[in-house]
Amino acid sequence: MTKFDRRAFLFKGAAGVACASAISAVISQPLFAATKPATVDRVSLGNSGLKVPRIAFGTGTRGWKRESNQTHLGMKNFVDLSRYCYDRGIRFFDAADMYGSHTYVAEALKVLPREKITLLTKVMVYNQQGWYEKEPFSTSFDRFRKELGTDYFDIFLMHCMNNGQWSTEYKNHMDGLSEAKQKGLIKAVGVSCHSLDAMIDAASNPWVDVILARINPNSIRMDGTPEKVMSVLETARENGKGIIGMKIFGCGELIKEEEREQSLNYVIKSGNVHCMTLGLESKEQVDDAVSRVMRIAGS
Repeated sequence: MTKFDRRAFLFKGAAGVACASAISAVISQPLFAATKPATVDRVSLGNSGLKVPRIAFGTGTRGWKRESNQTHLGMKNFVDLSRYCYDRGIRFFDAADMYGSHTYVAEALKVLPREKITLLTKVMVYNQQGWYEKEPFSTSFDRFRKELGTDYFDIFLMHCMNNGQWSTEYKNHMDGLSEAKQKGLIKAVGVSCHSLDAMIDAASNPWVDVILARINPNSIRMDGTPEKVMSVLETARENGKGIIGMKIFGCGELIKEEEREQSLNYVIKSGNVHCMTLGLESKEQVDDAVSRVMRIAGS
């Protein structure tokens, strides 16, 4: 019979306890490090001098007569969604007088640091079917600053340019925008385009810093075929214009899994669109957009 060695027993016992403790400590730790949710990166917006998030929170889904799907969320839900967007890197608001979203964005800016936000808005420069009367630029500009609770704008666009003569027809507004830019109240100016001729003019117009353009691979709610629009955007990019894509999902008509994937691939990999505005309405849409856009941009 083997003689009982108390010292050896205690030594082995202590070693066993130490080993068990070590194993327990290892098991108590996650086997895999938690994956940090993707956040949106920032990109240079042409030669505008601005570096902006790759995705903007569009506040004008079906925006018309100063309301939109985003304003229909209600103030509290809008602010909550804005904070969620901010945490995922979407620190870029795409607002407009037409959408009625100014007061909603202003409320979000009360809880978000203005200096870390890219703020874009748009002004209508012609009358709209009895519900909108154009104002002198100075009137609109002062009103916008009060509505949004801000002293300055990062990007200020003339809204819905629908012909190739816009730079002649709306010169008074352009002069007002240029003056505000010289004073440092606006960092970049430009147009949102709703016709191919308007976009062609903007692509080579030295006044334009930024173009907001409708683009997707299916010609939905666009100003020409994808090939024609992309060709104009290529020219604009080569001329140093900052290009922001809109209607990426065809105003809600391209929402199937394969359609979203195809459209984002087309726009991002073209190299002619610096960033995009997406009409986000829920946290689930934010998560999908951020993860999908960043995966494609990084591939």
